[in-house]
Amino acid sequence: MPTHHFHPWPEAEPPAMTPVAEHDDIRAVVRQLLDRHSTLENSRLAAESDAGYSPELWSLLVKEMSVAALAVPEHCGGLGYSVVELGIVLEECGRALVCEPVLPSATLGVRALLTADGCPQVDELLGRVMQGELVATVTALGEHTDFADVARVDDRWSVSGRATNVVQGGAADIVVLLGHGEDGPGLYAVDLRTTSVRRMELPVIDPSRRQANLLFDAADAVRLVGPGDARRKVEELRSLGVIGLACEHVGMIDRLLDTTREYTMQRRQFGRAIGSFQAVKHRLANILVELEKARSAARYAAAVFAEDPGAAPLPAAVAGAVCTEAVIATALEAVQLHGGVGFTWEHAAHSYVRRALGDEPLLGDARAHRSRIADLVGV
Repeated sequence: MPTHHFHPWPEAEPPAMTPVAEHDDIRAVVRQLLDRHSTLENSRLAAESDAGYSPELWSLLVKEMSVAALAVPEHCGGLGYSVVELGIVLEECGRALVCEPVLPSATLGVRALLTADGCPQVDELLGRVMQGELVATVTALGEHTDFADVARVDDRWSVSGRATNVVQGGAADIVVLLGHGEDGPGLYAVDLRTTSVRRMELPVIDPSRRQANLLFDAADAVRLVGPGDARRKVEELRSLGVIGLACEHVGMIDRLLDTTREYTMQRRQFGRAIGSFQAVKHRLANILVELEKARSAARYAAAVFAEDPGAAPLPAAVAGAVCTEAVIATALEAVQLHGGVGFTWEHAAHSYVRRALGDEPLLGDARAHRSRIADLVGV
């Protein structure tokens, strides 16, 4: 069995977990914006558009809320916050079930560009992604990574091959992928708006998080990270992706608990609100337990990543296992507790079921995360 070296966090609680009032302010402002602009009806309409999301809401998120610049160091033009604060934004995005590319572009795309060894061309790309002028996405994070072939002619890099199941791949402007050349693996950014790239939209269970296959035929690329550091950077991006999904799932569970509790207090049977029945109370209590488990795991993983990304693989895998199971169980329970109306596709609960099930294969299901935990601890 393969073993991995990781750095366990020496303290029971990383400093970044300490709550501060500013976190409540960030959450309140983001929630207010999404409550106004990302209703379920708006989200479903945006998901059916050509882009798969609302350019208007995306503009508000990146320009007014600066979500893409939030966790970027100040010397790079960002706000200088960390993944902890970005996790708060992702929780609220999950809660509202947004289809805008906050996870693939503002989180993973930005982080991938920040890993670059240093290049004026990359600095320009980063600035445009932070401003929302370009949408980025990332592949090469799954257990079975697609390798693209990379060649260098003079001072130009070109990529040939394919990338499968790329989130937002049909509408993104840039993709960061793992390519393999004569000198070994590296991370490359490829412009998707050229004729040397073909996109094929895929049928997905969750229309609010589209995926596409990408085919490259000698597409121009920019090398971000060379062979010496590529694997470590991919590991870092994978940890961040798992943590980001976990944070979104916390927000989804929180919203489902709120709406289900409200429904059970309004729905009456035998002259009483069904929420007053002991059996229903127990089921709601179980959802609350799932929420607290998921919230603790996701926030701890984000805090560890903020302090030391090299120590994040293990807490990220724990968060992935806990939150993946919790969000699926909660979504299905919400459908049940909403009774007959909950079983209609028109009801909001089913959009959460689709998102929960659609997210499961992106970076691994709960079993895959547990297997990774076993590898990391040497079991």
